[in-house]
Amino acid sequence: MATSDPEKHASSPSLPSSPDTISPAISSTHLDENYEVYKTSKDLQVDPEEIKRVLRKIDFRIIPILFITYMLQYLDKNSINFASVYGLKAGTHLKGQDYSWLGSIFYFGYLFAQFPAGYFLQRLRIGKVLSLTTIAWGIILITTPACTSFAGIATNRFLLGALEASINPGFVLLMSMWYTSAEQPLRLEIYYCTNGIATMFGGLIGYAVGHITTGLPKWMYVFLIFGSISIAWGVISLIFLPDNISTAKFLTEHERSIAVTRVAANRQGVKNKHFSVYQAKQTVQDPKTWILFVMAVGAQVPNSALTSFASIIVGSFGFDTLGTQYLQIPGGAVQFLALITGGWVCTRWPANIRCPTMIFANSVCILGAGLLVGLPAGNKWGRLVALWLCYFQGLGFSLSLTMVSSNVAGYTKKQLTGAVLFTGYCVGNIIGPQTFIDSEKPGYHSAYIAMLVGYSVKLAAVIVLYIYMWRSNKSRDAEQAARGELSEEEEREAIERGMLDVTEIDNKGFRYTL
Repeated sequence: MATSDPEKHASSPSLPSSPDTISPAISSTHLDENYEVYKTSKDLQVDPEEIKRVLRKIDFRIIPILFITYMLQYLDKNSINFASVYGLKAGTHLKGQDYSWLGSIFYFGYLFAQFPAGYFLQRLRIGKVLSLTTIAWGIILITTPACTSFAGIATNRFLLGALEASINPGFVLLMSMWYTSAEQPLRLEIYYCTNGIATMFGGLIGYAVGHITTGLPKWMYVFLIFGSISIAWGVISLIFLPDNISTAKFLTEHERSIAVTRVAANRQGVKNKHFSVYQAKQTVQDPKTWILFVMAVGAQVPNSALTSFASIIVGSFGFDTLGTQYLQIPGGAVQFLALITGGWVCTRWPANIRCPTMIFANSVCILGAGLLVGLPAGNKWGRLVALWLCYFQGLGFSLSLTMVSSNVAGYTKKQLTGAVLFTGYCVGNIIGPQTFIDSEKPGYHSAYIAMLVGYSVKLAAVIVLYIYMWRSNKSRDAEQAARGELSEEEEREAIERGMLDVTEIDNKGFRYTL
């Protein structure tokens, strides 16, 4: 007998005014995993100082783990960048476009695993999935020195990409599980800024490796060092990263109640392992999904210039081998400062500032890419500064992740929207390395034009997304005013619907964060 998805019916009935009544249209087997905690504590009266204390406790447990894990995944996937100037190509017998394909093949693996990773993150214990993944990719990384051919290292990079595919979407889900919408930008930027720190740290490691004069070929040490650190950290994460609020042992029962009540205010629920076919269909039909996809493609086409090809680009400007390492450090610093400052601004003024911040960051990137296209080849310092300006890219892309964590409700829809966004991320990163045409070196003019086009597409997508969400908010405000409903009543119903896994489109009390 055919059965209908209960989520499909969740949007139509009006919830009873009694806060203790569950809508009969919702199956109890599909409730949020934290619903019982929410139900018993939704009327809890808590001192604001106690809420701040619980938030600090969550920060001290969650953020350091995300911070270090994210830095390691960035270092590990870009390890070929640091190894490229120390004989990687000769050691693995790469020719022509082979090195460019290593950058793309990583993202083929990432793309291959994206939707399965999202499904497992929803169905299984998210902390365990992310921690075991960290251990597994560390193992893959330390086997890289055993690769002596393009086929070998290409397989290695594909597997590395497949294993790292769960980290970005997993962290987006963790943000929405543990933090309110207003708190998410700064916390997300704290861990995302490790891209900048990793660029600086990786440059220092690369510089240190350059001074090794004995033992294995220098390029091998990069993979052995980064892989060993990842394995050790994965074990630590396995012990300390919690799977859910309701089962978090580092919080007391009372603190878990406070934590769930805080996040319920997002009107998105916390964690729901039921896969909803109805939400999957709505994901495909929602214009935001495809705007975010286009945004991700545009943002990531230029990404290889700042990652896999950064050492080669700096070298093409006329700097020596060691210079290609330490001159990446200022670029990392630019990225770090842009991310932290942008995250602070969006948290300090949470209303309607995220899209404008993305527009500003992307405009700086367009300036940098334009200078790379237009400046003469002899102006090596001007071109280097232009490259550093492109590191504002991280701020624009990371804030697009908060469009998923803050503006998509329904757990199946959230993880699928994230998967579509990161599919675009993969497509952009697959295209990007191919714009570095070996016959054009050291100028790589096509790559710089592709960067400019990518940033321009991203800017247009951000503006379209902003207009779409702004109009939706205005329409819902007008509908609410016409009905004459009390805002307190609608908010109570909107929060309840969020805990019942209703999507942001079906939850008329939901408003987008712009």
